[in-house]
Amino acid sequence: MKAMILAAGKGERMRPLTLTTPKPMLRAGGKPLIVHHLENLQRAGFRELVINHAWLGTQIEEALGDGNEFGVRITYSAEGEPLETAGGIVKALPLLTESGDDWFAVINGDIWCDFDPGNLTPPAGADALLVLTDNPEHNPQGDFSLDEQGRVVKDGAEKLTFTGISLLHRRLFDGLEAGPLKLAPILHEAIARGRVRGIHHTGQWMDIGTPDRLKELDTLLARGKA
Repeated sequence: MKAMILAAGKGERMRPLTLTTPKPMLRAGGKPLIVHHLENLQRAGFRELVINHAWLGTQIEEALGDGNEFGVRITYSAEGEPLETAGGIVKALPLLTESGDDWFAVINGDIWCDFDPGNLTPPAGADALLVLTDNPEHNPQGDFSLDEQGRVVKDGAEKLTFTGISLLHRRLFDGLEAGPLKLAPILHEAIARGRVRGIHHTGQWMDIGTPDRLKELDTLLARGKA
């Protein structure tokens, strides 16, 4: 099974840091955010990775190369302009499924999490598996809930936040053509059909959406608290 790291966004909320550096290459704990993902995926047994990029993407390729340094093999999906999450996945589908496996992992390049990707197991009777976590201060209302059967539902007694880590099946994107497409509407449709399962991750997770959160993560990693 392959994994995809989403790294094509401009990171406008991170300016001025991202004016000259792609967001996933911003450093915390002495290494770029995306390297934390490479190491985590490698430890979990993933060896074949796809990274999409657009804004300053050549910097990502120059820094990571073919992935050999990190014990993985990286293939790049270059986008002339950002295609949004789903659009980027659709463009990369031939790379993600060329080995015949219809499932693949997807991780947002601008998060940090101690979740073990090795726990992503294809669920029966579903098209997606989402990793959810407790709501952070910047998203107190949450995104989704889990029912008693582990299905993701739009509303429930306890709302949780989507971490940006998922396991997806290629049929989720059947009939879609490459172009700017958001993932949220696709997931909502699948959720309405009862085709999405979830995992509640109770460990550490951060959405590195602002310079202050990047500094916070850097401090936590430097102190060994993350």
